[in-house]
Amino acid sequence: MESTISRIELGDGGTLAYREWGHKQDPAVVLIHSLAMTGDFWKGVGERIARHDYRVIAPDCRGHGLSSLKPDLTVERAADDVAELLDSLGVATACVAGASMGGSIALALAIRHGRRTCALGLVDTTAWYGEGAPKAWDERAQKARKEGLGGLVDFQRSRWFTEGFRQQNPQEVEQVVNVFLSNDIEGYAAACRLLGSCDLRTGLPKLSVPTAIIVGEEDYATPPAMAEYMARSIPGAEMQVLPGLRHLTPLEAPDRVAEILLGVFDKARRQEDRKWHLTR
Repeated sequence: MESTISRIELGDGGTLAYREWGHKQDPAVVLIHSLAMTGDFWKGVGERIARHDYRVIAPDCRGHGLSSLKPDLTVERAADDVAELLDSLGVATACVAGASMGGSIALALAIRHGRRTCALGLVDTTAWYGEGAPKAWDERAQKARKEGLGGLVDFQRSRWFTEGFRQQNPQEVEQVVNVFLSNDIEGYAAACRLLGSCDLRTGLPKLSVPTAIIVGEEDYATPPAMAEYMARSIPGAEMQVLPGLRHLTPLEAPDRVAEILLGVFDKARRQEDRKWHLTR
């Protein structure tokens, strides 16, 4: 299934690129990518979800892919970008999921724009990286500035994927590495600052939409303990730990991730259909 790539102009003069799979008349799903990736990160999962009669929209976050840079980006402003994209596309409500950085943005969207979000998927992500996050993420940004993104590749490969997947799928791994290396350094640094300053903990108990939390058992970047905290804090959230997987589960296990997300999206769809019938 081929995707289409389009752009919108944002209110602050920036541009946001996005990919789409499926038909425009179907219920909308927004999928938000991880740090240093693009909307194409979701190709495998997005195609599977679109086959179930959903319109899948996958933006390139600011400073990534074909979208313009915003140096002072925060997770809240990134969420507002997605809300503005929905406005531009005439989408009132959407099921929203994100991986890693994208999961934090999806969470911020659900907290800030609750009426726009009818279901939530939080994949390999967190609401907060901890007390030392600002310093740790700034150090990573400075390392990228000094050594280039190539200096981070070996570290990332082992965190992203299991050894077995790396051995069996070298071409796919290298494609992900090439996307990572193609990033603008200042865009990467801005995203690091976004993650370092992210703290969405107080908003978790206020969420009231069906929520699925997915995490790889061996995820060292956003480990299961972070997922468990979100699962305890979000009313009714359901958590799935994927055995033997690491940080980029949508790439390593697209079938399983799509299956879990479809479960929560279909649940929200039934609830929306029920509300529509009750208010006719």
